[in-house]
Amino acid sequence: MNVRLNQSLGIGGTPTYIEIKAYTLGGLNAKDFSMKSIFATLLLFSGIALLGSTAVSDERPPNVVFIAVDDLNHWVGHLGRNPQTKTPNIDRLAAKGVSFTRAYCAAPVCNPSRTALLSGMRPGTTGVYDNGNPFESAVTSEHSLVSLFKRSGYKTLGMGKLWHGGLGFPSQWTATGGPERKAGKLLQDKSIGGIQFGVLEGGDEGISDTQIADYGIAELAKEHSQPFFLTFGFHKPHMPWNVPQRYYDLFPLESIELPPTQANDLDDIPPAGLKMAKAMQDHAKVVESGRWKEAVQAYLATIHYLDGQVGRVLDALERSPHRDNTIIVFWGDHGWHLGEKEHWRKFALWEEATRAPLIWVVPGVTPSGARCHRTVDFMSIFPTLCDVSKIPIPNHVEGPSILPLLKNPEMPWTQPAITTYGLNNHAIRTERWRYIRYANGDEELYDHEIDDLEWNNLASKPEFQSVKQELAPFLPKVNNPEAKGKTENGKPKARKANKE
Repeated sequence: MNVRLNQSLGIGGTPTYIEIKAYTLGGLNAKDFSMKSIFATLLLFSGIALLGSTAVSDERPPNVVFIAVDDLNHWVGHLGRNPQTKTPNIDRLAAKGVSFTRAYCAAPVCNPSRTALLSGMRPGTTGVYDNGNPFESAVTSEHSLVSLFKRSGYKTLGMGKLWHGGLGFPSQWTATGGPERKAGKLLQDKSIGGIQFGVLEGGDEGISDTQIADYGIAELAKEHSQPFFLTFGFHKPHMPWNVPQRYYDLFPLESIELPPTQANDLDDIPPAGLKMAKAMQDHAKVVESGRWKEAVQAYLATIHYLDGQVGRVLDALERSPHRDNTIIVFWGDHGWHLGEKEHWRKFALWEEATRAPLIWVVPGVTPSGARCHRTVDFMSIFPTLCDVSKIPIPNHVEGPSILPLLKNPEMPWTQPAITTYGLNNHAIRTERWRYIRYANGDEELYDHEIDDLEWNNLASKPEFQSVKQELAPFLPKVNNPEAKGKTENGKPKARKANKE
């Protein structure tokens, strides 16, 4: 007689089977027993098995699908910031788990944001503040989140952009998708100075993110002998916003609405903030061209293309044998301005530059379709992934785990989000306030209960001095010099600051 007991264990209710083989008892063959005796025997043996004396558990750690997107701000449908955007698949992902409505980057630039998130160390600790500070000179592969999962028995798979410039340290990876194909032919260049966008010939095959999705989809279809950490390093909506015409057609130019702005918005911004805004560069050129709506259209079109690739990944996971035991983490590396505060791109400490999507789906942990309105920053991703995967958090990791918020998105949370851009320039974001202090002592303060567009700087008003005093203790105490020099491999590494 063979008995197979199905006991639901682990994340996502992964089935663990316990098999009992009872052929004889007291010298008698099992078929000689009455049904009552057989049932009693089953209960006896199953009780022993569940107590562990003869149990064999094949419970395995959860897989991780890690979806990184570049330059995606909060123009995502379910976040409600821009009603023009079309992101049905990102919204579908949010409906599966917890979406953080106030999630902020550690730095509003690709290189320091990713270095902080993936190493677990803030910019002030590593000295990686900008794209010109090579991450390889400040951290090693041993600090990497991906390396930790590899050391913990995971197969690490990836393609695209994870660290700045690519996948980062080769030693992190079990296997990768290889080189990306070149972009398709540009039929029409519609760029406005440094704001680059245009129309691509053909279909989605002309964009490397399609190839990145293809690689991950193929991996999801396979059986894997060990848990996997699968990274999709999507480039879009990073510039150039070059996509096929069909994506532009979904956003007719006559229907485009510009981001909300206010005349003379920079009048109450201190010199350090004005220096970051650089209003006379990108913004002046866009306004002078009379084509501001075209740039907004191109960004929306590129977001929709990216959303389609996310949808393909979700469909593949749903079809796969891994659907019930896979954690999904979706994050954008920072926000993006499209003329708000007369600023374009990232490279600033305001809301638009620092806020980005963050979605978690952890089977058996996260409720479906939940919104968490607590303020978190991306320093939480490393420790939280450790917690939900039952991997000890390394000592060098500085951020807090938000596992309690994944379980209960409404619970109280007092830790603010902290963003750094450049040496000793910081923004502190709570549910109500944004407090910016620059290295030279300049300050900005915004009350998001009445001013979510950050049009009124309250920092100089006497009645708000106590607010600044309450927030100031959260400013980072460690502000190390900029990282320079050679990489861990001993080779010179140099990048231009603020290079896209």
